[in-house]
Amino acid sequence: MSQVNLIKVKSASGLVLFTRKNKKKVDRKLELKKFDKNTRKREIFKEVKK
Repeated sequence: MSQVNLIKVKSASGLVLFTRKNKKKVDRKLELKKFDKNTRKREIFKEVKK
């Protein structure tokens, strides 16, 4: 069975996005640098609980 699951990532401004993470390969919480529509800049999105 695949270990790729949907996770929720949130920026400092409060924008929430969903992405996928392979739980077998990555055991730590994700921090992704993505474009935030609210601030119109690239921000760090941190993994949060669903």
